[in-house]
Amino acid sequence: MAESNLALIERLQASIHDCLKKHVAAAEPLAILDFPDIRNCGDSAIWLGEMAYLKARYGKRPAYVSRMDDFSAEDLEKTMPTGPIFIHGGGNFGDIWEAHQDFREHVLERFPDRPVIQFPQSIHYQSTERIAQSARAIARHRNFTLLVRDEESRTFAEKHFDCAVDLCPDMAFAIGPVEPAGAEFPVLAMLRSDREKTGNADLSAYPDIPVEDWVSESVHSVRASKALGAASALLSLKPAGLRLAKLDAAARNRFRRGIRQISRGRAIVTDRLHVHICSLLIGRPHAVLDNSYGKVRRFMAAFSGGTDLSHQAESLDNAVAWARLQADMKIAA
Repeated sequence: MAESNLALIERLQASIHDCLKKHVAAAEPLAILDFPDIRNCGDSAIWLGEMAYLKARYGKRPAYVSRMDDFSAEDLEKTMPTGPIFIHGGGNFGDIWEAHQDFREHVLERFPDRPVIQFPQSIHYQSTERIAQSARAIARHRNFTLLVRDEESRTFAEKHFDCAVDLCPDMAFAIGPVEPAGAEFPVLAMLRSDREKTGNADLSAYPDIPVEDWVSESVHSVRASKALGAASALLSLKPAGLRLAKLDAAARNRFRRGIRQISRGRAIVTDRLHVHICSLLIGRPHAVLDNSYGKVRRFMAAFSGGTDLSHQAESLDNAVAWARLQADMKIAA
């Protein structure tokens, strides 16, 4: 029998806690680095899940947060001389998105005596030289924990890296169920337009299906973030608290934008992992295609492929046919 999406969310939240409880202590400060200050709503969902987990389980917030470009080792040490350093989760462990891997390895080099925990990631490398570089950085650190989102990533990490490795669901599930906005049309296609796309998805045969992606930025989101920052300043927040408030505001606005966007379809076709995850959070049926290196399929095999809300499609035509059927069934109901 297929698992309900609510039961799935509850089960994966418990799995997240089983993975993280050994790394978080209620009385100990922690840092989270590499805030996703990008337009992709999925990365904001991961961040909000990280924040939701800390609040729900420990009633706490990170003592220090940063983006890649405003990180200061000195500020981190001043703000929290002790405590673990967490790195934001996602799908950038490897050499597709090298700036994030460069930053990760810099943190390991800069803090050899602090525990560093990588929130759940998918791993993909194209270069054997870069694998070796990452392996050297991890081996030198000796206190790095790598959480991964699929079995293939775990096998890879255990083979190449000298560190603790654990399988953990994506942090976005810690957000919990989300109320969707109203649907506007039967099927929405949310397809990647970046370097992880599988190819040029041709929906010309389906002119009635809107084709979009999660990489447009809302002017309202930017203004809301700045307004929150100004209001926080008036409340005389300390610099670390002000930074966290501003980053949280940006993440919340991006996430809300993403939820509004995908809610417009009664059913969804996607090759984005977090459109799949967020569709589960809002309870919308969705047909899933894979990304360029198997990330979506691998995650679903490990954690989320057992509900009636999702369908692992064999082709774009198969995905569209399934999504249309689901949309029709919702209308009939």
